[in-house]
Amino acid sequence: MADTTALNARLAPGPQGKKPRPILAPRNIMLYGALIFAAVYYLLPLYVMVVTSLKGMPEIRLGNIFSPPVEITFEPWVKAWSTACTGLNCDGLSRGFWNSVRITIPSTIVSIAIASINGYALANWRFKGADLFFTILIVGAFIPYQVMIYPIVIVLRELGLYGSLTGLIIVHTIFGMPILTLLFRNYFASLPEELFKAARIDGAGFWMIYFKIMLPMALPIFVVAMILQITGIWNDFLFGVVFTRPEYYPMTVQLNNIVNSVQGVKEYNVNMAATILTGAVPLIVYFISGRLFVRGIAAGAVKG
Repeated sequence: MADTTALNARLAPGPQGKKPRPILAPRNIMLYGALIFAAVYYLLPLYVMVVTSLKGMPEIRLGNIFSPPVEITFEPWVKAWSTACTGLNCDGLSRGFWNSVRITIPSTIVSIAIASINGYALANWRFKGADLFFTILIVGAFIPYQVMIYPIVIVLRELGLYGSLTGLIIVHTIFGMPILTLLFRNYFASLPEELFKAARIDGAGFWMIYFKIMLPMALPIFVVAMILQITGIWNDFLFGVVFTRPEYYPMTVQLNNIVNSVQGVKEYNVNMAATILTGAVPLIVYFISGRLFVRGIAAGAVKG
């Protein structure tokens, strides 16, 4: 009888799995504490920018930058967009915004299209000199931009493109292709090779395999490339101020002219509103496609 009782006790159902961790365990406190600290560190400047842009200058002069606005006003945003002076022009960021759009869209499309074909060819179609070509692209990805500025100025001047939007688009396209080619090459190399071989056996050629098989499977890496290019081109200041004229300045150059203006009263609310407007486009793009961005990185975007 005693043996039966002991056996039933051993076979009786009980709690299964690992013992649950308490919410206030030291490990959780350290983990969430570090995350909260990092979030506050990065969000605090954004909070200051937003609340300052919604205040009037009399309230800003009181000196408490962390206090919320007593009376919300959107006049600084309107002025930053349409009437703030950037040198001789007083049309705000609106002209620079449309210049940035005209620069970013074609530069992003052309560079991604060429880089995706390059990466596909380097991953699946081994041609003579492919390794040398790939090495040159990798070296080009790590050459400092400042080293290339003067030679590019000379080349664009000889082509009659210096100071134009077309010349700046070409510059962004060329400088974006090396790193994008690396991303696409690594992504296509991570796809099952059997798909490529089966398509070759069925008689599919270079372009049919690219458009019918590789392209539909490459949406995550296209999103990664798009976010990288839009962020890099939209936030660029150096190329914009070197390779264009004042009427073609992108939004970042217009922002610099507004913030660093030495004439009149320093309007911090207008400066903050202009800064937020300038950075809004890359943020919106990332928030819309951020999940695909993470998928693309995890699916081979940074694999060797």
